[in-house]
Amino acid sequence: MTQVPKGIIDKDRDPEQLLVLLKEAQDKAGYLSEEVMAELAESLSISRSEVYGVATFYSFLSTKPLGRNVIRICQSLPCYLKNYQTIVESIEKEIGIRPGQTTDDDRFTFTLTNCIGACDKAPAMLINSDVHANLTPEKISQILKDYK
Repeated sequence: MTQVPKGIIDKDRDPEQLLVLLKEAQDKAGYLSEEVMAELAESLSISRSEVYGVATFYSFLSTKPLGRNVIRICQSLPCYLKNYQTIVESIEKEIGIRPGQTTDDDRFTFTLTNCIGACDKAPAMLINSDVHANLTPEKISQILKDYK
């Protein structure tokens, strides 16, 4: 059973803060467990399905445990047009997993997202909160070595 992070569940919270509260809970616990989402729903007097719907809608929220380093590859149009598939394949080769997976040692989680706000530097990826832009297979290899 996952422990609910202290300071997240509070009867005085406003349901309009749901997204902020989910982000806080994930930052503290690493992911959004069923227990955390259920307690959050109860404390905000909203349905579990509403909490789950928000938690699963946003690609930066996760309902399953994540690795220490979360690699998010931008798949929006600017990145897609600038060798998106080559970038995805390079990461798969470097870390040995496909999008949606976590390495056995929990070092990396690899995921796809619609935008990371770096369209002017496409193709781009986000590792944790670090933006890496103008990617090439060679750059990816060097970048990932820094996170290993």
